[in-house]
Amino acid sequence: MSDTAAATPDSAVLAAFGLAADTLEATNSGLINRSWFVRSTDGKPLVLQRVNAIFATQTNADIDLVTRHLHSRGLVTPMLVPTRSGALWLEIGETVWRVLTRIDGVIHDSTESPARAAEAGRILGEFHAALGDLEHHFANARLGVHDTQRHLANLRSALAAQTAHRRHRTIAGLAAEIENFAKELTPQPQVADRIVHGDPKLENIMFDRDTQRAVCMIDLDTLTIMPAAIEIGDALRSWCNPAAEDSADADFSVELYEAAVEAYAAASRGLLGAAEWRCIPDAAFAIAVELAARFCTDAFEGSYFAWDARRNVSAAEHNEARTRAQLAVAAGMRRERARMQLLVENVFG
Repeated sequence: MSDTAAATPDSAVLAAFGLAADTLEATNSGLINRSWFVRSTDGKPLVLQRVNAIFATQTNADIDLVTRHLHSRGLVTPMLVPTRSGALWLEIGETVWRVLTRIDGVIHDSTESPARAAEAGRILGEFHAALGDLEHHFANARLGVHDTQRHLANLRSALAAQTAHRRHRTIAGLAAEIENFAKELTPQPQVADRIVHGDPKLENIMFDRDTQRAVCMIDLDTLTIMPAAIEIGDALRSWCNPAAEDSADADFSVELYEAAVEAYAAASRGLLGAAEWRCIPDAAFAIAVELAARFCTDAFEGSYFAWDARRNVSAAEHNEARTRAQLAVAAGMRRERARMQLLVENVFG
């Protein structure tokens, strides 16, 4: 089946999962997997997804095990709905389909207030705490996903290889800014790995429509094992930017940082040790620089990323906007570095 033919779920997909064709509704959320709201033939609200080929099929087995564990600990979480034959996913040709329970709520692309940052911190803290006793060997371990030096090397290689690219001069200017920030990176201490979400940005948190309380973490293809400080650093570089991830108004707010850190600490119930807490400010800065390098490289080469045509004329320009936003966040973290460190010291001190 061609990619074009597989773009919309056909009757075979709907029949395999027992879905009502007349309830199918395409969503605009998500830049990697294509998703549709749908109902089962007996009326249950579900989400049908065409899974991007960058994710190994066995990722679904990881999601199933982890979400069952979260559910057993009393957390709300989307869960896989098997096919009528009991399979966790459906393969038709080279296309992988799956169905998840639908969690009603809203997704935000900017934090806007300390209350929202605190809710993000709380839900991630509960997520980590609930997984603290789970032992699992991931089929899709995604090892080295936050290898900052590798991402910087990839950017340098892309710059050298893509000299004919129409945006090379602009991208090269951004790359020079990234290299200046990279000079300030410090080696991360060796701390224990933990089961983590893998991509805890604000858009991967579902909020209640009415109360604005965080409901659950979503988009679980990125589940993996890594130091918690890296995961939290990734979260903070997202949550503590009061604007959208590709906004020209991106910045770093230490007030949002304080709200998120304190809420995470309360919800995770002493999960992290002092050494892990001390890593967080440097980890957050490193992730901002790393993502700037990744987005800058993607301005040359990105193919899996479904850029937002509403605000950008091409994938290159969208990735340039994302690069600039991460550089702005990194600059803000550099400005507030001492206060960031003091706030995490206060948590365990």
